[in-house]
Amino acid sequence: MSEMKLELLAPAWSELEHIADIHMSLSGAVSAKKITDKILDTLELLRYSPQLGVLCSEPLLKYDNYRKIICGKYLCFYRVIADTIYVYHIVDGRSDYPKIFGELHNGIDLNSNLKET
Repeated sequence: MSEMKLELLAPAWSELEHIADIHMSLSGAVSAKKITDKILDTLELLRYSPQLGVLCSEPLLKYDNYRKIICGKYLCFYRVIADTIYVYHIVDGRSDYPKIFGELHNGIDLNSNLKET
């Protein structure tokens, strides 16, 4: 399989920055860099193996073909659309992560979050 495009959407970038901030305040800059590098390196693997993550089991997420990949205690949620992998959210797996997709219940089209390239 050829290399696919990888795009982190605004919410995912914001969540990654928040994760870095937490690690920075708890353990310092080395920890913050280590965790963000680990997450980004894991996401890079998707470029060559987009099916590496598992299909989400939550009904609405499964219906829209959302997948998740585990990176330590964090979950990265993404979809493959054409030749691009869109990363929607990066969350602590111990959180109530289905809440972040509450907009699905409210009828918001998550495709509207896609940036134009």
